[in-house]
Amino acid sequence: MKYVDSAQVQKNMGGRLRTNQIMKILFLISTLIGLVVLVVLFYRVLADGLGWINMNFLTNRLSVDADRAGIMGAILGTLWLMLVVAPVTMFLGIGTAIYLEEYAKKGRFQSFIQTNIANLAGVPSIVFGILGLTVFVRGMGLGNIVLAGGLTMALLVLPIVVVASQEALRSVPQFLREASYGMGATKWQTIKKVVLPAAIPGILTGVILALSRAVGETAPLTVIGIPALLIPFPDSILDKFTVLPMQIYYWTIDSALVAEYSNLAAATIVILLLILLIMNSIAVIIRNKFQKRY
Repeated sequence: MKYVDSAQVQKNMGGRLRTNQIMKILFLISTLIGLVVLVVLFYRVLADGLGWINMNFLTNRLSVDADRAGIMGAILGTLWLMLVVAPVTMFLGIGTAIYLEEYAKKGRFQSFIQTNIANLAGVPSIVFGILGLTVFVRGMGLGNIVLAGGLTMALLVLPIVVVASQEALRSVPQFLREASYGMGATKWQTIKKVVLPAAIPGILTGVILALSRAVGETAPLTVIGIPALLIPFPDSILDKFTVLPMQIYYWTIDSALVAEYSNLAAATIVILLLILLIMNSIAVIIRNKFQKRY
């Protein structure tokens, strides 16, 4: 029987405990640094922008006069953009995930598609802007209208929805499918009645992240020529438009010339954050409802 030195064991245990404590402190410091930066950022934005938010700011058109400038055109443009991005992304993204997980045979073809989808998620957003400019704006002759911008942003966030939907479908236990097949259900009936309801919380999470990114992106819209200055309000997906991130970009750049523009940019950031918060809250409520049900 091998002799165990209790002193050495205690020494090793003490070293492991010290290492664990050091790592705990390092991780806590990392978290606090991120939180402090976030709090400072929020404080600066709120301090500069809250005083400029009023009904005139929310309902007026864009103006070179900072006291009369408003963001109603940008708000409407953002909402119209989401009306294009949301259905296109959900239909194509969820449909692709269902095909890859439930219908496609496991092999090189599926691996090739999944690898490319994962790679697309890491492509810089400006590349999608160039793609949208080539295909939708010039190739299809749409111009810089809501439809072209929405299709471009849908391509940008599509990989996020596909990957999240695939993970949600994989998380559904296989015995649920087998039980459905055993009761005589077809494959599509099983997917529709069993798999999709169980996977909806995870799918909605991916959709939330995708739409949040689409709302905050600027580079693709800049490439396809979305104007920062827009007088008419968009009334359909065939009208020209601008969005809140473009408005923030314009006012931030021109704040060097007109100091009040920095306050307008901060106020617009507050409104954009509020819209994102409302969108995410609604989606989280829907997701939690389905989690309780299934």
